[in-house]
Amino acid sequence: MIRPARPGDATAIGAIWNPYIRNTTVTFNPVERSDAEIATMTAAPHAFFVWDDGDRLLGFARYFQFRGGLGYARSAEHTILLHPDAIGRGIGRALMTAILDHAQAARIGSMIAAVSAENTSGLAFHVALGFVEVGYLPSVGWKFDRWIDLILMQKRLAAPPHPLID
Repeated sequence: MIRPARPGDATAIGAIWNPYIRNTTVTFNPVERSDAEIATMTAAPHAFFVWDDGDRLLGFARYFQFRGGLGYARSAEHTILLHPDAIGRGIGRALMTAILDHAQAARIGSMIAAVSAENTSGLAFHVALGFVEVGYLPSVGWKFDRWIDLILMQKRLAAPPHPLID
């Protein structure tokens, strides 16, 4: 079941997130997320949802402003990660639908995915949800002593009013 994340979910979210940080190039961040950092994220102004099966969290999705400043107020980037037991069960699609619906209601005009070029399943997932490739950045991520390419993908949501004048 999808529900909003709570600060008390921080340890369970970290148990999903930190193995991706330690062991994969899904994220280029080499520093694990602390419970305190994650708890702060769950209280951020944009959406942070989890999939809770009643016994444990199996995934999360969140979005946040794409870049700083008022000019990007209607553009968001997201993070979505699943516990390995959740992959292939429709949980990722359900979490993405939840944040896309929330973003639409919040008048976000574009959702951005920044996906490691090595993450072929992540790329296919986003294509299946209607994201299109809008940029290819060679050798911008550094992890495991090598450079990794990044693919930017975008899904246009409703065209919102201009944030400076509405």
